[in-house]
Amino acid sequence: MISQWPAEVRRARELVLRYGWNATSYQIVNPGMHHWFSGHDDAVVGYVPYAKVRVVAGAPVCSEERLPDVIKEFESHARSKGDGICYFGVEARLDHLLAGSTAHSKALLGAQPAWNPAHWEEIVASHASLRAQLNRASNKNITIVEYSPEEAMAAVDLQRVLAQWLSGRGLPPLHFLVEPDTLERLVDRRIFVARHGEAAAADPVAAFAVLSPIPARNGWLVEQFPRIPKAPNGTIELLLTSAVRAVAESGADYVTLGLAPLARRNGFPTSDEPAWLRALLRMASLHGRRFYNFSGLESFKTKFKPEMWEPVYAIEASSHFSPRALYAIAGAFASRSPIRLGGSVLFRAAAQEISWLRRR
Repeated sequence: MISQWPAEVRRARELVLRYGWNATSYQIVNPGMHHWFSGHDDAVVGYVPYAKVRVVAGAPVCSEERLPDVIKEFESHARSKGDGICYFGVEARLDHLLAGSTAHSKALLGAQPAWNPAHWEEIVASHASLRAQLNRASNKNITIVEYSPEEAMAAVDLQRVLAQWLSGRGLPPLHFLVEPDTLERLVDRRIFVARHGEAAAADPVAAFAVLSPIPARNGWLVEQFPRIPKAPNGTIELLLTSAVRAVAESGADYVTLGLAPLARRNGFPTSDEPAWLRALLRMASLHGRRFYNFSGLESFKTKFKPEMWEPVYAIEASSHFSPRALYAIAGAFASRSPIRLGGSVLFRAAAQEISWLRRR
Protein backbone atom coordinates (compact mmCIF):
# COMPACT_ATOMS: atom_id res chain seq x y z
CA MET A 1 0.00 0.00 0.00
CA ILE A 2 2.65 2.51 1.03
CA SER A 3 4.70 1.70 -2.05
CA GLN A 4 1.86 3.12 -4.17
CA TRP A 5 1.92 6.49 -2.38
CA PRO A 6 3.74 9.40 -4.05
CA ALA A 7 7.40 9.56 -3.02
CA GLU A 8 7.04 12.87 -1.17
CA VAL A 9 4.09 11.51 0.85
CA ARG A 10 6.15 8.48 1.88
CA ARG A 11 8.97 10.83 2.87
CA ALA A 12 6.58 13.01 4.87
CA ARG A 13 5.13 9.95 6.62
CA GLU A 14 8.56 8.84 7.83
CA LEU A 15 9.18 12.24 9.42
CA VAL A 16 5.71 12.31 10.98
CA LEU A 17 6.24 8.90 12.57
CA ARG A 18 9.53 10.16 14.02
CA TYR A 19 8.62 13.69 15.11
CA GLY A 20 4.85 14.26 14.84
CA TRP A 21 3.74 16.23 17.93
CA ASN A 22 0.86 18.42 16.76
CA ALA A 23 -2.50 16.66 16.88
CA THR A 24 -2.88 17.23 13.13
CA SER A 25 0.63 16.07 12.21
CA TYR A 26 -0.39 12.80 10.52
CA GLN A 27 -3.01 14.60 8.43
CA ILE A 28 -0.27 15.98 6.18
CA VAL A 29 -0.23 12.59 4.42
CA ASN A 30 -3.87 13.12 3.38
CA PRO A 31 -4.66 13.76 -0.29
CA GLY A 32 -4.32 17.34 -1.46
CA MET A 33 -1.39 18.35 0.76
CA HIS A 34 1.78 20.01 -0.54
CA HIS A 35 5.08 19.32 1.23
CA TRP A 36 8.18 21.38 1.91
CA PHE A 37 11.29 19.64 3.26
CA SER A 38 14.16 21.26 5.13
CA GLY A 39 17.64 21.39 3.67
CA HIS A 40 18.81 18.86 6.27
CA ASP A 41 15.91 16.56 5.33
CA ASP A 42 14.91 16.34 8.99
CA ALA A 43 11.71 18.40 8.84
CA VAL A 44 8.56 18.65 6.75
CA VAL A 45 5.76 21.20 6.48
CA GLY A 46 2.39 20.15 5.09
CA TYR A 47 0.43 22.99 3.57
CA VAL A 48 -2.17 24.02 1.01
CA PRO A 49 -1.38 27.07 -1.16
CA TYR A 50 -4.19 29.50 -1.83
CA ALA A 51 -4.16 33.13 -2.98
CA LYS A 52 -0.36 33.22 -2.61
CA VAL A 53 -0.55 32.13 1.02
CA ARG A 54 0.78 28.80 2.31
CA VAL A 55 -1.85 27.60 4.80
CA VAL A 56 0.12 25.23 7.01
CA ALA A 57 -1.45 22.18 8.64
CA GLY A 58 -0.62 22.84 12.27
CA ALA A 59 3.12 23.29 12.58
CA PRO A 60 6.37 22.06 11.03
CA VAL A 61 7.07 18.41 11.82
CA CYS A 62 10.54 18.17 13.32
CA SER A 63 12.34 17.78 16.63
CA GLU A 64 11.57 20.48 19.19
CA GLU A 65 15.16 21.77 19.23
CA ARG A 66 15.14 22.21 15.46
CA LEU A 67 11.81 24.05 15.35
CA PRO A 68 13.21 27.63 15.51
CA ASP A 69 15.63 27.04 12.63
CA VAL A 70 13.02 25.18 10.58
CA ILE A 71 10.56 28.06 10.98
CA LYS A 72 13.18 30.52 9.72
CA GLU A 73 14.14 28.34 6.78
CA PHE A 74 10.54 27.64 5.75
CA GLU A 75 9.44 31.26 6.01
CA SER A 76 12.49 32.45 4.10
CA HIS A 77 11.75 29.97 1.32
CA ALA A 78 8.09 30.99 1.16
CA ARG A 79 8.92 34.70 1.01
CA SER A 80 11.48 34.08 -1.74
CA LYS A 81 8.56 32.77 -3.81
CA GLY A 82 6.36 35.73 -2.88
CA ASP A 83 4.11 33.63 -0.63
CA GLY A 84 2.58 34.57 2.70
CA ILE A 85 2.35 32.06 5.56
CA CYS A 86 -0.46 31.18 7.94
CA TYR A 87 -0.13 28.30 10.41
CA PHE A 88 -3.60 26.87 11.03
CA GLY A 89 -4.25 24.61 14.02
CA VAL A 90 -1.29 25.80 16.13
CA GLU A 91 -0.90 24.23 19.55
CA ALA A 92 1.27 24.99 22.56
CA ARG A 93 4.72 24.16 21.17
CA LEU A 94 4.69 26.59 18.24
CA ASP A 95 2.56 29.12 20.12
CA HIS A 96 5.15 29.33 22.91
CA LEU A 97 7.99 29.61 20.43
CA LEU A 98 6.41 32.56 18.60
CA ALA A 99 5.04 34.29 21.71
CA GLY A 100 6.14 37.91 21.72
CA SER A 101 7.27 37.85 18.09
CA THR A 102 6.49 41.16 16.38
CA ALA A 103 6.70 39.39 13.03
CA HIS A 104 3.76 37.09 13.82
CA SER A 105 0.14 37.61 14.86
CA LYS A 106 -2.40 35.08 16.07
CA ALA A 107 -6.12 34.46 16.35
CA LEU A 108 -7.82 31.98 18.67
CA LEU A 109 -9.66 29.39 16.57
CA GLY A 110 -11.20 27.38 19.38
CA ALA A 111 -10.18 24.54 21.66
CA GLN A 112 -9.62 20.82 21.52
CA PRO A 113 -10.56 18.43 24.35
CA ALA A 114 -7.98 15.90 25.51
CA TRP A 115 -7.71 12.97 27.89
CA ASN A 116 -5.31 10.42 29.23
CA PRO A 117 -7.00 7.28 27.84
CA ALA A 118 -6.17 5.38 31.03
CA HIS A 119 -8.65 7.61 32.89
CA TRP A 120 -11.55 7.08 30.47
CA GLU A 121 -13.18 4.27 32.45
CA GLU A 122 -13.32 6.48 35.55
CA ILE A 123 -15.02 9.21 33.52
CA VAL A 124 -17.66 6.82 32.17
CA ALA A 125 -18.25 5.30 35.60
CA SER A 126 -18.84 8.71 37.17
CA HIS A 127 -21.39 10.03 34.65
CA ALA A 128 -24.79 8.37 34.55
CA SER A 129 -25.94 10.18 31.38
CA LEU A 130 -22.97 8.88 29.41
CA ARG A 131 -23.53 5.34 30.68
CA ALA A 132 -27.17 5.61 29.65
CA GLN A 133 -26.15 6.50 26.09
CA LEU A 134 -23.81 3.52 25.94
CA ASN A 135 -26.59 1.25 27.18
CA ARG A 136 -29.03 2.57 24.56
CA ALA A 137 -26.68 1.59 21.74
CA SER A 138 -25.90 -1.80 23.30
CA ASN A 139 -29.61 -2.51 23.73
CA LYS A 140 -30.05 -1.85 19.99
CA ASN A 141 -27.47 -4.59 19.33
CA ILE A 142 -24.74 -2.18 18.24
CA THR A 143 -21.34 -3.83 18.48
CA ILE A 144 -17.92 -2.29 17.86
CA VAL A 145 -15.20 -4.05 15.90
CA GLU A 146 -11.80 -2.85 14.75
CA TYR A 147 -10.96 -3.19 11.08
CA SER A 148 -7.43 -3.50 9.79
CA PRO A 149 -6.41 -0.79 7.33
CA GLU A 150 -6.66 -3.33 4.52
CA GLU A 151 -10.21 -4.34 5.53
CA ALA A 152 -11.33 -0.74 5.88
CA MET A 153 -9.98 0.35 2.49
CA ALA A 154 -11.87 -2.51 0.83
CA ALA A 155 -15.11 -2.02 2.80
CA VAL A 156 -17.87 -0.66 0.56
CA ASP A 157 -20.07 -0.17 3.64
CA LEU A 158 -17.70 2.46 5.05
CA GLN A 159 -17.77 4.38 1.78
CA ARG A 160 -21.57 4.26 1.91
CA VAL A 161 -21.67 5.62 5.47
CA LEU A 162 -19.24 8.40 4.53
CA ALA A 163 -21.34 9.37 1.50
CA GLN A 164 -24.57 9.51 3.56
CA TRP A 165 -22.87 11.56 6.27
CA LEU A 166 -21.46 14.09 3.80
CA SER A 167 -24.78 14.46 1.97
CA GLY A 168 -26.55 15.41 5.19
CA ARG A 169 -24.24 18.23 6.20
CA GLY A 170 -25.04 21.91 5.78
CA LEU A 171 -21.80 22.64 3.97
CA PRO A 172 -20.39 21.09 0.79
CA PRO A 173 -17.50 18.65 1.46
CA LEU A 174 -14.47 20.50 2.81
CA HIS A 175 -10.84 19.48 2.68
CA PHE A 176 -7.51 20.45 4.26
CA LEU A 177 -7.74 19.45 7.97
CA VAL A 178 -11.27 18.07 7.62
CA GLU A 179 -10.46 15.96 4.56
CA PRO A 180 -13.22 13.33 4.21
CA ASP A 181 -11.33 11.21 1.69
CA THR A 182 -9.02 9.39 4.10
CA LEU A 183 -10.22 5.84 3.40
CA GLU A 184 -7.58 5.34 0.73
CA ARG A 185 -4.64 6.11 3.09
CA LEU A 186 -5.29 4.22 6.29
CA VAL A 187 -1.82 2.84 6.97
CA ASP A 188 -0.81 3.61 10.59
CA ARG A 189 -4.39 4.58 11.43
CA ARG A 190 -6.87 2.65 13.57
CA ILE A 191 -10.42 2.16 12.31
CA PHE A 192 -13.33 1.24 14.60
CA VAL A 193 -16.71 0.28 13.15
CA ALA A 194 -20.16 0.27 14.77
CA ARG A 195 -22.22 -2.57 13.35
CA HIS A 196 -25.86 -3.63 13.77
CA GLY A 197 -26.07 -7.03 15.39
CA GLU A 198 -28.99 -8.21 13.29
CA ALA A 199 -27.85 -10.03 10.16
CA ALA A 200 -30.86 -8.66 8.26
CA ALA A 201 -30.18 -5.01 9.06
CA ALA A 202 -30.60 -2.77 6.02
CA ASP A 203 -27.48 -0.81 7.00
CA PRO A 204 -25.07 -3.24 8.70
CA VAL A 205 -22.61 -0.41 9.45
CA ALA A 206 -24.04 2.45 11.50
CA ALA A 207 -20.87 4.49 11.97
CA PHE A 208 -17.10 4.33 11.99
CA ALA A 209 -14.20 6.27 13.48
CA VAL A 210 -10.74 6.91 12.07
CA LEU A 211 -7.92 7.55 14.55
CA SER A 212 -4.64 9.05 13.39
CA PRO A 213 -1.40 8.71 15.37
CA ILE A 214 0.34 11.53 17.23
CA PRO A 215 3.67 9.70 17.57
CA ALA A 216 5.71 12.19 19.64
CA ARG A 217 2.96 12.29 22.29
CA ASN A 218 2.19 8.56 22.15
CA GLY A 219 -1.33 9.62 21.33
CA TRP A 220 -4.21 9.57 18.89
CA LEU A 221 -6.47 12.08 17.15
CA VAL A 222 -10.02 10.99 16.41
CA GLU A 223 -9.93 12.43 12.91
CA GLN A 224 -13.50 11.71 11.89
CA PHE A 225 -16.53 9.71 13.05
CA PRO A 226 -19.21 9.60 10.30
CA ARG A 227 -22.56 7.93 10.96
CA ILE A 228 -25.72 7.19 9.04
CA PRO A 229 -28.80 9.31 9.85
CA LYS A 230 -30.67 6.34 11.36
CA ALA A 231 -27.87 5.25 13.69
CA PRO A 232 -29.38 4.40 17.10
CA ASN A 233 -28.92 6.87 19.94
CA GLY A 234 -25.64 6.31 21.72
CA THR A 235 -23.89 4.78 18.71
CA ILE A 236 -21.15 7.43 18.51
CA GLU A 237 -20.69 7.42 22.29
CA LEU A 238 -20.22 3.64 22.25
CA LEU A 239 -17.94 3.85 19.22
CA LEU A 240 -15.65 6.47 20.77
CA THR A 241 -15.59 4.75 24.15
CA SER A 242 -14.55 1.48 22.54
CA ALA A 243 -11.85 3.23 20.51
CA VAL A 244 -10.42 5.01 23.56
CA ARG A 245 -10.45 1.78 25.55
CA ALA A 246 -8.50 0.09 22.78
CA VAL A 247 -5.79 2.75 22.60
CA ALA A 248 -5.58 2.75 26.41
CA GLU A 249 -4.94 -0.98 26.34
CA SER A 250 -2.14 -0.39 23.84
CA GLY A 251 -0.46 2.03 26.27
CA ALA A 252 -1.38 5.40 24.72
CA ASP A 253 -0.89 8.49 26.89
CA TYR A 254 -3.03 11.00 25.03
CA VAL A 255 -6.19 11.19 22.94
CA THR A 256 -8.10 14.15 21.51
CA LEU A 257 -11.34 14.59 19.59
CA GLY A 258 -9.81 17.50 17.70
CA LEU A 259 -10.76 21.13 17.32
CA ALA A 260 -14.11 22.47 18.46
CA PRO A 261 -14.22 25.68 16.39
CA LEU A 262 -15.01 28.90 18.27
CA ALA A 263 -14.95 27.14 21.65
CA ARG A 264 -13.73 29.36 24.48
CA ARG A 265 -12.59 28.38 27.94
CA ASN A 266 -11.84 30.39 31.05
CA GLY A 267 -8.13 30.71 31.64
CA PHE A 268 -7.15 30.74 27.97
CA PRO A 269 -4.51 33.39 27.26
CA THR A 270 -5.82 36.33 25.27
CA SER A 271 -4.93 36.53 21.59
CA ASP A 272 -4.39 39.66 19.56
CA GLU A 273 -6.86 39.18 16.72
CA PRO A 274 -8.17 42.48 15.31
CA ALA A 275 -11.63 43.80 16.07
CA TRP A 276 -12.94 42.96 12.58
CA LEU A 277 -12.00 39.31 13.04
CA ARG A 278 -13.52 39.10 16.54
CA ALA A 279 -16.75 40.51 15.15
CA LEU A 280 -16.73 38.05 12.25
CA LEU A 281 -16.11 35.06 14.50
CA ARG A 282 -18.86 36.18 16.84
CA MET A 283 -21.24 36.47 13.90
CA ALA A 284 -20.29 32.96 12.77
CA SER A 285 -20.96 31.65 16.26
CA LEU A 286 -24.37 33.33 16.49
CA HIS A 287 -25.68 32.79 12.96
CA GLY A 288 -23.67 29.96 11.44
CA ARG A 289 -25.64 27.10 12.99
CA ARG A 290 -27.60 26.56 9.78
CA PHE A 291 -24.39 25.58 8.01
CA TYR A 292 -22.23 24.21 10.82
CA ASN A 293 -23.40 23.61 14.38
CA PHE A 294 -20.35 24.92 16.25
CA SER A 295 -22.00 24.96 19.66
CA GLY A 296 -23.50 21.52 19.10
CA LEU A 297 -20.09 20.05 18.30
CA GLU A 298 -18.61 21.66 21.40
CA SER A 299 -21.47 20.34 23.56
CA PHE A 300 -21.03 16.84 22.15
CA LYS A 301 -17.33 16.81 22.99
CA THR A 302 -17.99 18.31 26.42
CA LYS A 303 -20.27 15.42 27.40
CA PHE A 304 -17.17 13.19 27.62
CA LYS A 305 -15.82 15.39 30.45
CA PRO A 306 -12.42 16.33 28.97
CA GLU A 307 -9.52 16.39 31.40
CA MET A 308 -8.22 19.49 29.64
CA TRP A 309 -9.12 21.94 26.89
CA GLU A 310 -6.18 23.08 24.80
CA PRO A 311 -6.32 26.40 22.90
CA VAL A 312 -5.79 26.18 19.15
CA TYR A 313 -4.68 29.16 17.06
CA ALA A 314 -4.06 30.48 13.59
CA ILE A 315 -0.74 32.34 13.40
CA GLU A 316 0.12 34.51 10.42
CA ALA A 317 3.72 35.43 9.61
CA SER A 318 2.81 39.12 9.69
CA SER A 319 2.64 41.82 12.34
CA HIS A 320 -1.17 41.98 11.99
CA PHE A 321 -3.62 39.18 11.22
CA SER A 322 -5.00 40.07 7.80
CA PRO A 323 -8.16 39.44 5.74
CA ARG A 324 -5.82 37.87 3.18
CA ALA A 325 -4.94 35.10 5.65
CA LEU A 326 -8.59 34.45 6.45
CA TYR A 327 -9.45 34.32 2.76
CA ALA A 328 -6.63 31.83 2.14
CA ILE A 329 -7.79 29.65 5.05
CA ALA A 330 -11.31 29.57 3.59
CA GLY A 331 -9.88 28.71 0.17
CA ALA A 332 -7.74 25.91 1.59
CA PHE A 333 -10.77 24.27 3.18
CA ALA A 334 -13.05 24.85 0.20
CA SER A 335 -10.49 23.89 -2.49
CA ARG A 336 -12.08 26.66 -4.57
CA SER A 337 -13.01 30.31 -4.32
CA PRO A 338 -14.56 31.10 -0.92
CA ILE A 339 -16.98 33.35 -2.80
CA ARG A 340 -18.19 30.40 -4.85
CA LEU A 341 -18.42 28.34 -1.65
CA GLY A 342 -20.55 31.07 -0.08
CA GLY A 343 -22.88 31.03 -3.06
CA SER A 344 -23.23 27.26 -2.82
CA VAL A 345 -23.95 27.49 0.91
CA LEU A 346 -26.63 30.15 0.40
CA PHE A 347 -28.23 28.06 -2.35
CA ARG A 348 -28.37 25.06 0.00
CA ALA A 349 -29.86 27.22 2.73
CA ALA A 350 -32.56 28.53 0.40
CA ALA A 351 -33.40 25.01 -0.77
CA GLN A 352 -33.65 23.88 2.84
CA GLU A 353 -36.00 26.76 3.70
CA ILE A 354 -38.26 25.86 0.76
CA SER A 355 -38.29 22.21 1.86
CA TRP A 356 -39.27 23.19 5.40
CA LEU A 357 -42.05 25.47 4.14
CA ARG A 358 -43.47 22.71 1.96
CA ARG A 359 -43.57 20.30 4.91
CA ARG A 360 -45.51 22.86 6.93
